[in-house]
Amino acid sequence: MAAPLPPSPFPGLFTDARSRAAYAEGAGIQRIVPAAVAVPRGVEDLQRLLGWAVETGTALVPRGAGSGMAGGSVGRGVIVDLSQGFRWTAPDWPRRTIWVGTAVTWAEVNEAARPFGLRLPPDPSSGAFATSGGMVATNAAGPRSVRCGSVRNWVEAVEILEVDGSARRVERGVQGTARWHLDHAAREFVRARFPRTRKNSAGYALDRFADSAAELDLLVGSEGTLAFVTAVEWRLEPIPVDAAGVALGFRSPEQLADAVPYLVALNPSAVELLDRTLLDLVRDGDRGTTLPEGLDGLLLVEFERETSAAARGVVGDAVRGLRAVTAHVETAVDRRGLEQLWAVRRLASPALARLPETRRSLQVIEDGCVPLERLGEYVAGIRAAADRHGVPVAMFGHAGDGHVHVNALPDTTHPRWPDALAALFEEATGLLLRLGGTPSGEHGLGRLRAGLVERVYGPEVLGLFRDLKRAYDARAILNPDVIIPSPAWRPLADLKVGPDAARIPDDIAQRLRDTERNAAWGVPKLDLARDPDIQPPTPDT
Repeated sequence: MAAPLPPSPFPGLFTDARSRAAYAEGAGIQRIVPAAVAVPRGVEDLQRLLGWAVETGTALVPRGAGSGMAGGSVGRGVIVDLSQGFRWTAPDWPRRTIWVGTAVTWAEVNEAARPFGLRLPPDPSSGAFATSGGMVATNAAGPRSVRCGSVRNWVEAVEILEVDGSARRVERGVQGTARWHLDHAAREFVRARFPRTRKNSAGYALDRFADSAAELDLLVGSEGTLAFVTAVEWRLEPIPVDAAGVALGFRSPEQLADAVPYLVALNPSAVELLDRTLLDLVRDGDRGTTLPEGLDGLLLVEFERETSAAARGVVGDAVRGLRAVTAHVETAVDRRGLEQLWAVRRLASPALARLPETRRSLQVIEDGCVPLERLGEYVAGIRAAADRHGVPVAMFGHAGDGHVHVNALPDTTHPRWPDALAALFEEATGLLLRLGGTPSGEHGLGRLRAGLVERVYGPEVLGLFRDLKRAYDARAILNPDVIIPSPAWRPLADLKVGPDAARIPDDIAQRLRDTERNAAWGVPKLDLARDPDIQPPTPDT
């Protein structure tokens, strides 16, 4: 049983069992009951909380909506829910920028920008509830990353609160403000050790920092381990005038993988993959789908251009160039048609959520990214490993970046399913490393993948990661065991499924399951803790 927390002067701290249970899960595979929950409403609240945490040595776990897959927003310390305060916006439309509080979501940024013909181009599928702070924490991306990259490219500045309580602004292009530096030899070493993938959110971006010397590149993707991000300045772009697209079906994974470089050369804004398992699930759940039987995979391609003629023309180029290898072609000539064409992509997550309780979708190897030319090998290797270990998988993701999300679908009534899942994790990791890939393209390492740092980068880079962490957070107050692994790290520890899952009240477990099924991460988590028969939870006084 966890030791009681020392008395706190912070007025928004919840230590009752129901509130703690409501924050025990995020969107990933883990369930960890925290010691307490804090809900600061502004910077002053957060400074007070930090002062207490440093004085008492209490770990703090920053959290936005809780939609992160890698376990970075759950932990045994005090969960700090930043999604309820920090909700202001300050646009500067002539400069095409907008300052927002860390709780403002991707959807809210775009809703504000759209009337002015602007948008934030990275479009994570969780955008309806993904907070600005959460996106910066993981260097999030989405389907359009094939053209616009990850959010790193669109962060102009952040406001941070450091462990000592000091607040400051860190701006794009400003050098010399970081609390830690790389010498010339270390910069060259880092450049040689980092994977040559189109995306990478595995650990601190020392490769970017080696080139820029800008502190902002250390903070983006740091998963709340170096400082609290309290505000973000986003750079926006004009919404392209027109768009068109195509859905291309293939009979073999080799044909699909070979088609991707051709499509990327046509400068698409998105190239998305859905594999045969997901297509079958979608077809079963939506009898109105026009997808034919027997497809091994589907690519959904979007082209954004300045004229409708240009958009339609490049769709024609894609169709003609791949006519010999495609088994299904469906085109869309405008944005309304694209919405209909991409409906199959939006049906994927609900299809997985409809699985019976005995066949849970677990995001264990869900964020691997490989060099584009190795995509076919990665998909084939994952399928072979899944077959060997008897764990069905469903794959989708951002094929234009060589980035694949894999959902394992184990039969949880089988007595050895956790062992099979662990074996699949191990084999998939080895495959990624052989192909020159990274275990995280956009979701971060979290707790799930922290122990892979040394295998991916080597002990020297892990040593640099540790030095950086100490420079910003010497007592490991902020999100310990994320990026820098615990000595006791096990990848599949603290599963939310199975007989060893931490016990929480049944009604809260059901509400968390409903949140997962319905992707309702925008719901305040304290609402899940309410018991209709008793008073709502109140913070300690």
